[in-house]
Amino acid sequence: MGGGEDMESDVIVSEFERHLRLERDLSPHTVRAYLSDVRGLLEHVNGELEALSIQALRAWLAEQHGAGKARATLARRTACARTFTAYCHQRGWLAEDPGLLLGSAKAGRSLPVVLEQEQVEAVLDVPLTGEPKELRDVAVLELLYATGVRVSELCSLDVDDVDRDRRVVRVMGKGRKERSVPFGVPALRALDRWCVNGRPLWVRAGSGPALFLGVRGGRIDAGTVRRIVHARLAQVEGAPDMG
Repeated sequence: MGGGEDMESDVIVSEFERHLRLERDLSPHTVRAYLSDVRGLLEHVNGELEALSIQALRAWLAEQHGAGKARATLARRTACARTFTAYCHQRGWLAEDPGLLLGSAKAGRSLPVVLEQEQVEAVLDVPLTGEPKELRDVAVLELLYATGVRVSELCSLDVDDVDRDRRVVRVMGKGRKERSVPFGVPALRALDRWCVNGRPLWVRAGSGPALFLGVRGGRIDAGTVRRIVHARLAQVEGAPDMG
């Protein structure tokens, strides 16, 4: 990268760091890891932000996979890429958000696909019968994956915390700090299905504004969310063929 591009990249990374610390309220360890990932991603596209296409993102992740990076590292870098492109799109630095396709694209895979990505897609890509529990579980999984919020934060969400037009969710984090977290079209569709066809069937007098409900109509708890995630992952891991 040339000198001007270096300076521009430094400004972008600095602004992204401020976003992670003040708006996303991520831990110092996660912020450091994300910044390292973003620097690597920008180096992959030679500092040219406009070159961050879905093809470039997949090529970068495939390169990491080929280098033998651990699954946890690959999963974090996928999440980081999606967070970074969403932020750049919000700031007007990218005309479109290519990271949206990382969570839903299934066709045209000419490059190696990161195993973690395949697992996530298998977890989320299930036929829907329309049962309220199924609609809720898929919406929970989609929103967790799209936003990276903590389980406790997801449980505390109210219906009005979801801004459908801007595709962001307002999250109350540690220290009562509120931040807005973007999510993609797959999560929006799952939320719409749950809110229109699932949640109304479970609402009770004491449900209040809770976005996600338990089968008895109360606000969903962290244990239930963890069981949803673990049950779906167990189904995928036990499958004889991932694709």
